[in-house]
Amino acid sequence: MRPALSVLLLTTLIGAGQGLFLALFTVQSYALLGLLPRTEESVFLGAGSAIALALLVAGLVASFFHLGRPERAWRSAGQWRTSWLSREVIVLPAFMGVVALYGLAHGFALNPLLTTLPQGLAIDASVVLGMLGTLLAFALFVCTAMIYACLRFLAEWHSPLTLVNYILLGGASGFTLAAGLAGLAAPRLVAFLAGWAIVITVLAAIGRLASLWRNARLKPLSTIQSAIGIKHPKVVQKSQGFMGGSFNTQEFFHGTSAGRLRAVKHAFVVLTFVVPVVLLLAGRDLASAPLLLAAFIVQYAGLLAERWFFFAQANHPQNIYYQAVS
Repeated sequence: MRPALSVLLLTTLIGAGQGLFLALFTVQSYALLGLLPRTEESVFLGAGSAIALALLVAGLVASFFHLGRPERAWRSAGQWRTSWLSREVIVLPAFMGVVALYGLAHGFALNPLLTTLPQGLAIDASVVLGMLGTLLAFALFVCTAMIYACLRFLAEWHSPLTLVNYILLGGASGFTLAAGLAGLAAPRLVAFLAGWAIVITVLAAIGRLASLWRNARLKPLSTIQSAIGIKHPKVVQKSQGFMGGSFNTQEFFHGTSAGRLRAVKHAFVVLTFVVPVVLLLAGRDLASAPLLLAAFIVQYAGLLAERWFFFAQANHPQNIYYQAVS
């Protein structure tokens, strides 16, 4: 498949926004249980929510650039019973609304106490919003991943690993960004968030490497014989039926060499997993905000490469027929 820049930005930006929100609510949950300090919590959570919302808005804006008629985008929500894309269109703005309310609750002290549990835990509005936002964040991960994982004819995507990787990669980038923000605004949270970022990045590496191993061993279900409906054992294509490029060859094939694919694969593995872990370890030990923010920047660049490879590696069955111009 041909990767579209708008889709790369959409999936990576909203993934980082989801991961950042989950990191923020993790901090609040630990603080609520008395496992983390609460002195810097509200300011950090309010500012972090604003950044998470900005990432989500940026991803939403990017999505409009691959629409033929952006003014009709609202119609995409109408098929929510059968379409994962429609479900994503519904869940994304709902999640954005909850993130905005969560940020307002902390940033402007609009956080009334709702109840106190028998264990002495005070449940305020932000806790309820955080739990709701967590559910919506994971629902959004599922919707986004299933847009691709539900396509049976694209074997590279049709796997539970697609869902696992979307969740882990989004979580890794979000927790890494949270660690960098903590280095600027809440130093006492650096070790906690950087530690979680390292763990999730390592898990994401395991999941993504597993998908690479799986995809490298896939055997195509279709052949050139089944593509054209002829069972003769020796079928050789001489022309695709066009004198030049067409929609089929431009949109369903990345148009790059196998060598470049390998180079991008190696690059995203290093940039998404290896370098960020090294920077996170150093940034955690030194409590260095520049190193932690550098880890996020490098990791995000790696995620763009990873998402490009994710789309480019998917081999549409129609490419069996449209192999050569002449």
